[in-house]
Amino acid sequence: MTDHDFIAGLPKAELHLHIEGSLEPELMFALAARNGVAIPFASVEEVRAAYSFSRLQDFLDIYYKGADVLRTEADFHDLAVAYFDRAAADGVVHAEIMFDPQTHTARGVNFDTVIAGLLSGMAAAEATHGLTSRLILSFLRHLDEADAFATLEMARPWLDRITAVGLDSSELGHPPEKFARVFAAAHALGLRRVAHAGEEGPPGYVYQALDLLGVDRLDHGNRSLEDPALVARLARTGMTLTVCPLSNLKLCVVGDMADHPIDRMLREGLRATINSDDPAYFGGYVADNYRAAAAARGLDRRDLAMLARNSFLGSFLPDDVVATHLAALDAYVAAH
Repeated sequence: MTDHDFIAGLPKAELHLHIEGSLEPELMFALAARNGVAIPFASVEEVRAAYSFSRLQDFLDIYYKGADVLRTEADFHDLAVAYFDRAAADGVVHAEIMFDPQTHTARGVNFDTVIAGLLSGMAAAEATHGLTSRLILSFLRHLDEADAFATLEMARPWLDRITAVGLDSSELGHPPEKFARVFAAAHALGLRRVAHAGEEGPPGYVYQALDLLGVDRLDHGNRSLEDPALVARLARTGMTLTVCPLSNLKLCVVGDMADHPIDRMLREGLRATINSDDPAYFGGYVADNYRAAAAARGLDRRDLAMLARNSFLGSFLPDDVVATHLAALDAYVAAH
C-alpha cells in the first residue's frame, strides 16, 4: 500500500471545516442558476483563477460573494452532502463542521433555513456513509458583539443540535476579547467553545482565546510557536490545535509548504491535527492536506497516525465513542 492510499484509508476526524468554504465552483454555478442569482464570474475556470490570495481578507471577499448563491434549505442540504461525500472518500468518519449564520441572515436568509438544511445533509451522510457529525456556530468577528448576541438568540430553538460556538473571519484588529461576554453566555447555555487565533493574529490573541473566551479547542494556532511559554502551556494542558496546511500556504501564513511547522508542533508535544478549512478555495480536502504535509515535511506513518489519533482526542465526542474510534485506528495502522 502506498502512503497515498494509507492516508485515504486512515480513519480520521475533521475538526476545522467551514461548510460554506466547501462550495465548489460547479455547485456555485448550479445553485446560482437554480435560484436566479447573478454572480461576478462567467465560468468555473474564472472562479478558480480568482482563487489567488495574498492574505486572509482577499479570500474572505470572494468567499462572501460565493455564499450569496445559498438561499434555500435544499441549497444547504446539497452543500453539506457534497462535502460529506468527499470527506468519506478521504477516510473521515466524524466531522465537526462550522457554519456562519450571520453570512446568511444578513442577506435575508432565515437562521432556521440554514440549520435545517445542514442538519438534513448531516443525517444523509450518516445514513449513506456512517459518518457522524456535529455543528459549530461560528460568529463573524468583523461584526460587533450585539450582532453575535442576536445570532446566539436565534440559535436558542436549536441548541440541542449545536455542539459549540466558534469565532472566525477577519482576525487582525478583532481580538478575541471583543467576544468574551458572548462566549460566556454560550458557555452558560452548555455550548463548547472554539476560536480562530494565531493564524494572522499574534500570540497575544491565543492567550485571549484561552483566558478570556475559555476555549476548549484552538483553531489554527500557528503563531503560538513564537512564544515558548505559550507552547509549553498548550502542551501541558493538552489543548488541541486544528491546523490547516493548504490554507496556511494559500493565505501566505507560510511561504512554502517546506516551511510548515506541523512536524515541529508534534515534536513540541502539541496535540496538532490536520484539517482542510475551506477546501474549495484552498486546493484540497483533508487527505490532500495530509499528503501535502507528509511530502513537504517528511512525515512517516507513525506521524500520520498520531495526527489522526489527535483528531479523535480533540473531538467533542463522548469518551466511549472516542475509544471506539481509536481502537479502529490502531487496528488499521497495525494492518498496514
